[in-house]
Amino acid sequence: MVNPSSHLPFSLLLPLSTMVNPVNVIPRGATIQLLPVGSKNLNIVLNFNTAEQYSDNPGHFGETIGRVANRIKNALINDLDGRSWQLAKNNGENSLHGGVIGWGQKIWTGPTKVDYKEGTAYRYDLTSPNLDENFPGEVKASVIYRIKDEGLKRRIEVEYEAELVSGAEETCVNMTNHSYFNLNGDETIAGTVATLGTNLHLPMDATGIPIDESAAPYPKIFTNKPFTLTATEPNIDDCFVFPNSFAAPDKIPIDTRPLPLRTLGSFYHPDTKIHLKIESTEPAFQFYTGQWNMLDARPDGTPKRIPRSGFCVEPSRFVDAVNRPAWKNMVLLKKGEKYGSKNVYTVWEEQ
Repeated sequence: MVNPSSHLPFSLLLPLSTMVNPVNVIPRGATIQLLPVGSKNLNIVLNFNTAEQYSDNPGHFGETIGRVANRIKNALINDLDGRSWQLAKNNGENSLHGGVIGWGQKIWTGPTKVDYKEGTAYRYDLTSPNLDENFPGEVKASVIYRIKDEGLKRRIEVEYEAELVSGAEETCVNMTNHSYFNLNGDETIAGTVATLGTNLHLPMDATGIPIDESAAPYPKIFTNKPFTLTATEPNIDDCFVFPNSFAAPDKIPIDTRPLPLRTLGSFYHPDTKIHLKIESTEPAFQFYTGQWNMLDARPDGTPKRIPRSGFCVEPSRFVDAVNRPAWKNMVLLKKGEKYGSKNVYTVWEEQ
């Protein structure tokens, strides 16, 4: 992992706090590149050492994902704005993370400083044109990063907003952040203690699409009970849902920001004593232990990545919701409405 204090041109990075070792974001994908924690300033997100390398980012390291995060079955939206929409098949037969060139590979405008009395805040903006990756409608999207440092704890609030402005009467949106976390600075996440806020998940087929509109407890994982990630297991890449959200999916609003924060997961590594807590207003999250994460070393000095070099927690709506009648409203953005969500990452080193 790159040393946060190493020299990097300001034009490539956005220092999102006044700390000596700030959080850094780059314009491509409004992507989190550096999130240093603790007395050793360990960068706990997988990254590339220079912004240029993010133009080839197959693992979506740190990206803002859109227009629709996760998978859409058969890369086909069955019924939206009065017709079906064929998308690019970039994950087997499915569409993944917004298509071949999703929002994570777009150059966002910014940073624009935002008033925030408790710390430092900046906004990035993106205009996604009508038929961008064949999604209907022109959408204006934004992401705001608010950074607050309190003693040993650092709080990063990420707020998403999107609005359909022209080209269609309705579209679909599901945004998230795709950071991979590694709390120990080693080749793998072995030894990380994980606790999930729910063990209810959507059973998937072999391609990562829900088999139906049911949910079930995840095998051998229990709500709010810690378990340890090793160098090889458990291998997880599943969508976890909260029971009350699953019981009434039609009540999940397109803008979840007014809803209370819920803890998606808490993570800790005993070697570094670094903690990570992830909260969100979202009804679900994809938890991925990185078993397919492989990357050769890069010319900029970025090291080789091997399977399970980082884990992801992607706050979101339900997978393939746009094609499920009972779930569709949570991703259906109509003209005159706003999509919104909020995620909070709290990190600290135990003393």
